[in-house]
Amino acid sequence: RMDQALLLVRNELPAPGLNLAARSGSCHQCLYQFLAFVPPSNESLRKPGTASVMVDTQHPLTLLLNSSVGDKDLCKIQYHFGEFGNYSLVVKTLSTSTQTVSCDLIINEGPINSYLPILFAFLVYMGILAILIAGRLLMKIDPVRNWVYKKLNPRATDRMINSELGSPNTTDSINCDPTPQSWSTGSRQRLRSLDTFRGLSLVIMVFVNYGGGKYWFFKHESWNGLTVADLVFPWFVFIMGTSIALALGSMLRWGSSKWKVLRKILWRSFVLILLGIIVVNPNYCLGPLSWDNLRIPGVLQRLGFTYLVVAALELLFTRADGGTWEGQFPALQDILPYWPQWIFILVLETIWLCLTFLLPVPDCPRGYLGPGGIGDFGKYPNCTGGAAGYIDRLLLGEKHMYQHPSSGVIYQSTMPYDPEGILGTINSIVMAFLGLQAGKITLFYKDQPKQIMSRFIIWGIVMGIISAILTKCSKEEGFIPINKNLWSISYVTTMSCFAFILLLLIYYLVDVKKWWSGAPFLYPGMNSILVYIGHQVFANYFPFKWKMQDSQSHAEHLTQNLTATTLWVVISYILYRRRIFWKI
Repeated sequence: RMDQALLLVRNELPAPGLNLAARSGSCHQCLYQFLAFVPPSNESLRKPGTASVMVDTQHPLTLLLNSSVGDKDLCKIQYHFGEFGNYSLVVKTLSTSTQTVSCDLIINEGPINSYLPILFAFLVYMGILAILIAGRLLMKIDPVRNWVYKKLNPRATDRMINSELGSPNTTDSINCDPTPQSWSTGSRQRLRSLDTFRGLSLVIMVFVNYGGGKYWFFKHESWNGLTVADLVFPWFVFIMGTSIALALGSMLRWGSSKWKVLRKILWRSFVLILLGIIVVNPNYCLGPLSWDNLRIPGVLQRLGFTYLVVAALELLFTRADGGTWEGQFPALQDILPYWPQWIFILVLETIWLCLTFLLPVPDCPRGYLGPGGIGDFGKYPNCTGGAAGYIDRLLLGEKHMYQHPSSGVIYQSTMPYDPEGILGTINSIVMAFLGLQAGKITLFYKDQPKQIMSRFIIWGIVMGIISAILTKCSKEEGFIPINKNLWSISYVTTMSCFAFILLLLIYYLVDVKKWWSGAPFLYPGMNSILVYIGHQVFANYFPFKWKMQDSQSHAEHLTQNLTATTLWVVISYILYRRRIFWKI
């Protein structure tokens, strides 16, 4: 099967036989898992005992062979098997006098290179990009452009070329989006870099939600650490915070009262939470949705609540006149006037730290941050997530949580655990608040791109240093490891570091130098709620999914997932051209 190899164990030792166990290299402090009993050799027939097992190829494995009697370890082998490979492990005695045992791994049939489809897909998309760039350069040649004008509608073509696929005016939009409108203070022109960043995050999110070609690095990390799939949601939260800073100030300057803006905030939060509970609910797989199995937390629910807190916090302290800081330290004018907000965020983070490390959890060590299951040598099998999991089970109930956490694959945990649970929402608020800070920087230094970029760099470095201290630059051994399931504070600071640096690069390319229009990520970024809900609702419908000829092929899965993701980009582009935007 996909991500598996065949291992044939040949035992040339006499009785009593061998036990074969394995441990994944991605499973920290895990128990060995029994794979097979290998019978002893038949000395009279000179026939070795054999056993065949399927082994995982996604991560390196440690194989352990020991005697079935006395539990004596005979050999230990570390190896990274290749997909669809055929291997033999030969166990024999080298010397009868010393009873020295050798374990030799032999490759009977070489594995395939399962990563070639990724390279092929990359070349295809680079080819499409090259064709588009070449076409755009040709359109700058007068004879070619004139010929196109004759073949197409001259007015529509001229608008397409000259607009550079520019952002629409807000008056042409339909009212619905989880991320508020964002404009510079001098005009109603949107900052393209924000939409581009949001769209980039959304496109990756859609791709990994559709399966990511079934590659392990396009799935969420089992527990501590990061994969590509773990990057996108916090980036989306971050850019939502950035948009809040720009949007609220604009609405107040246009004459909206704070009460009117607060009503909009409450309405948007309510709609997002409602959509998450009713429309996008993974517990539908348990049958028709009912209160008995309704998942209460979720992505949209967390976005809605995070937006509510951060937007209300910003509304409380923002100034409608957009005045500048007249006190000391003008270099900190985007921070010092908002000291009550920082105190509020620090209090929230203190609550997260106290609950995480001080709350007593039945039958679990205080401050436990592990996955439970077979992790930590199987000492705490029912402690998945420590205080975070306990609070959710206590307040929500096990049936109202996510039933298939990523820790169940490697760590074999059996407890329900929700990665969008209650305790982690505190740190998603912190993440959005850091995005809010990025928005304030763009407001206070709106005509000074060097100041904006230098502050993005400083914030990125500061967040990186905090992450390095918290994690000790280690995946497992830090004070607070990077963990998406827990939304640990080190995860937030690391993702904020990446977000500041990535936003800096996009801002420089798109809004400062204008070397890049933001396409194609600009389009889904401006219709984010439609693309997110649409890709969830229509995930199992053609043309986003079809019956595969070989369901054990990474190439077919990658083709299907990339096709579905590309279709949503195309749909968002068509809606963009027709000026249709679903906003909340």
